[in-house]
Amino acid sequence: MKTLAALCIRRPVFAAMLILALVVIGSASYLGLGVDRFPAVDLPTVMVRTTLPGASPEETEVLISERIEEAINTVEGIDELRSISGPGSSVVITTFMLDRDIESAAQDVRDRVSSVLADLPRDIDPPIISKQDNDTSPVLTIAVSADRPLRELTEIADKVIKPQIERSSGVGEVEIVGGLERAINVWVDADRLGAYQMPIAVVRDALVRQNADLPGGNVTSSSREQTLRTMGRMEDPRAFGDLVIATRNGAPIRVRDLGWAEDGTKEQRSLSRLNGVPTVTLSVRRQSGANTVAVIEAAKASLARVEAQLPADVALEIIRDQSRYIYAALHEINRHLVLGSILACLVVLTFMRSWRATVIAGVAIPASVISTFGMMAALDFTLNSVTMLALVLMVGIVIDDAIVVLENIFRFVEEKHMRPFEAAAAATAEIALPVMATTLSLAVIFIPVSFMSSISGRFLYQFGITAAVAIMVSLLVSFTLTPMMGARLLRAEDASGGGQGHAPVSRGGFYAILDRVYMALLGWSMRCRVVIVGLAAIVALSSIPLYTMVRQEYIPSGVDEAEFEVRITAPEGASVPAMNDVMLALERDVRVLPGVRLVLSEVGGGFLASVNQGEMYVRIAPHHERLFTWSRLLTGLVTLDPLAAFRNNYSQDRIMQMVRERAGRYDDLRVQVRNIPSFSIGGGPSELDLALRGPDLESLAAYGEQLRLQATALGIVDADTTLKLNKPELRVEIDRARAADLGVDTEDIAVALRLMVGGDEEVTRFRDTSVNDDYDVQLRLSEGDRNDPDAIARLLVPGDRGQLVRLDNLVRLPLRGCTVADRSHGPTATSEPAGERRTGLCAGRSAAGAPRSGRAARHAAGLFGRPCGTRAGAGAHVPRVPLGIHAVRDLHVHDPRGAVREPRASADDPALAADCDPVRAPVALAQRADAQPLLGARPARPVRGGQEERDSADRSHEQLARQGARSALGHHGGKP
Repeated sequence: MKTLAALCIRRPVFAAMLILALVVIGSASYLGLGVDRFPAVDLPTVMVRTTLPGASPEETEVLISERIEEAINTVEGIDELRSISGPGSSVVITTFMLDRDIESAAQDVRDRVSSVLADLPRDIDPPIISKQDNDTSPVLTIAVSADRPLRELTEIADKVIKPQIERSSGVGEVEIVGGLERAINVWVDADRLGAYQMPIAVVRDALVRQNADLPGGNVTSSSREQTLRTMGRMEDPRAFGDLVIATRNGAPIRVRDLGWAEDGTKEQRSLSRLNGVPTVTLSVRRQSGANTVAVIEAAKASLARVEAQLPADVALEIIRDQSRYIYAALHEINRHLVLGSILACLVVLTFMRSWRATVIAGVAIPASVISTFGMMAALDFTLNSVTMLALVLMVGIVIDDAIVVLENIFRFVEEKHMRPFEAAAAATAEIALPVMATTLSLAVIFIPVSFMSSISGRFLYQFGITAAVAIMVSLLVSFTLTPMMGARLLRAEDASGGGQGHAPVSRGGFYAILDRVYMALLGWSMRCRVVIVGLAAIVALSSIPLYTMVRQEYIPSGVDEAEFEVRITAPEGASVPAMNDVMLALERDVRVLPGVRLVLSEVGGGFLASVNQGEMYVRIAPHHERLFTWSRLLTGLVTLDPLAAFRNNYSQDRIMQMVRERAGRYDDLRVQVRNIPSFSIGGGPSELDLALRGPDLESLAAYGEQLRLQATALGIVDADTTLKLNKPELRVEIDRARAADLGVDTEDIAVALRLMVGGDEEVTRFRDTSVNDDYDVQLRLSEGDRNDPDAIARLLVPGDRGQLVRLDNLVRLPLRGCTVADRSHGPTATSEPAGERRTGLCAGRSAAGAPRSGRAARHAAGLFGRPCGTRAGAGAHVPRVPLGIHAVRDLHVHDPRGAVREPRASADDPALAADCDPVRAPVALAQRADAQPLLGARPARPVRGGQEERDSADRSHEQLARQGARSALGHHGGKP
């Protein structure tokens, strides 16, 4: 380094070009750097979606989820494999290790799934395999509005806008919510079908056979060749009514004889409203590992192109845009980076009192920071909160080397009265070793941070490398540019006091006072060594209690972004009309809150598209309008009302708490109010995700519900469980002896019921040449015949002798409850058995309980009684700890301040002996004095022991199921 410094002093052009080359590379790289909120640390996630219309969750789990899981389980590098099975929908989520390449992992999953397609049910839709993190919220939400029918608006969104966005780089999925999709509906009357003694399968087969274009080959003559086509497709939707189904006694039976055909829409399974006005929204989700801002910018570019293709009255409005906060945060960090650099230079000016010295030292800051951008581009880093935080922290560090070298040169000129040229060489040579030692010690601190294991290491990797490179560039600047500029910019007359024998100018004034105070303190410290050592020990030991008092978070939570989301879960079985009433009531409550600017509510969108789940996106006034700012204070001073900056101030947390209070009035709703997730590591978006695992669904549901009831004592809010056992369903229990006597097969019953009640959503396709697109042709019984359980019992199914048999002669239709099953198992390298079921407790943290809520929940789960084989863990990446075998044993729930509350009786108590039976574990629902039902459903009462418990639980369960069924039929009570 001495040689390099001497060379740069003699060759100033070389020194300048050496640093300028790095600066130019960094400047060019800065323009191409991606922008994100956090480094890309998403776990490689591949999701397999499969649908089987009309299937129950149990059938979906056994016939689809388990078989796909067995196939995927052999893929290398799996961190977690789990599936969620709902009515007619299976989602298998495969999370891989961090070092697994997402492209090769997705291809391996595709290969395994394709190998088991022959083993899956024939009626499934082809599995959709995507590289997508299903737990993240949409990065972009677009509202499509116009003064047009909803069906027409859906056509525009689905046929024009959606394909353009899907082709954008990094887009994983574009979901349409609130649409009304066009379809050709063939409605069949059950009584007419019975009168003609015709199975509904005959109608389906006729639609398939008589609506098809088939190639006929080539017609070749001596001079030309022609293609022969059989034009069998319907050209008009009304023509389906004239389609001949069969011929009886020489007379044709047409569709219009059995029902009617119409050019209509599919059943609406989702709703969307923007500030109370129905709309169609498109939710854009990114691929796993894709850059958030890059995906948003690509989607916006596609929107700009598609707007030119839309009618003039159709408006596109971007509602949710995660890049807004990212750009705002990056702008603030850049501003602080510049301000920090200026303040660092002012400190140098204060002590050296030479503008030339300040310029020399200040050059190190931009040279080091800008040069670091070149390394960031080479390693594919992004401008995010972590890398920019590293650069902001380095502002005070990268200038240190230049200050040390410059100060030594300045001292040589001051004290030794050397010319700046000779002082630069001598002073740099003298200080070279200490400067190198200091710089390398800093680099040694930051570089190991980048090689931490697991998620933490991936998250901090860019931080450590960025900081280390900035430090090393500052070392290079201090031995090249700093001595070169010091030799040519410093003046001997500025440093000396007027020649030989005069005190240096920098030793007088403020510096002299500072020097006297410092030397006095240093002398006292050397005389009182024991006192100094004792004070140092006290200060060091004080860090232990102070550490426990500080909130501990992986990333900052509760950030005020002026937007949040509300997730609403109604009782299982709630219909779309019932959820519409729910959302209307909650919208009215939310829109009257102070500062609320926009409310986008949705029903039926999301992960499994459950109609009993809704979501609201709420945007409130920006910070400068509702929080104290200096600009508000200045405006108040101008308007002679300075106190206006302190009045009517409120935070986002306050608005969120008000939403919780409004939603808490309804005891049949479970509401989660939370910030929009900004960082995903493959788990759920909730702040707390506690999982209970075991083979018995009823036991898991009971224990999960009891743990949810302890939410307040655990310091958590918005608690909900992921396992629901109260989904109402009509089970067709076949009398096999009667069915055999009447010649009716089980498969015939199942197929007939699926066609008549569930309907076939894609019997065939109708080609509309006016818009050059295909639409589904649906077959289903009319609404009155399929939505009444008594009418369903009178439906007819075919026998093996061509006769039709009434369903109530063959089966019973008892009302039961079903579940949305959630199965999970871990890496294939462990001994954990595959196929476990689980219930999850998803919750947020209250302000008071934030420090210990996760620890308290794990402690409560560890003490909670469970049947043998039940396991618990907090999140997907926390070790799962096996628990005890007793049903209830000394439960003590710790509150956030460490106090023990609500001790429970021991399992030895005879009154609780029956609780050891896992099937009869008590189920209790929260009751509040001020709560009111919104859907008309009453919660079940907690019961204990023997047959009374079973009967009471069954009665309560059937009441809930019947109420859900009535709600599904549109007869929901308790409208708001």
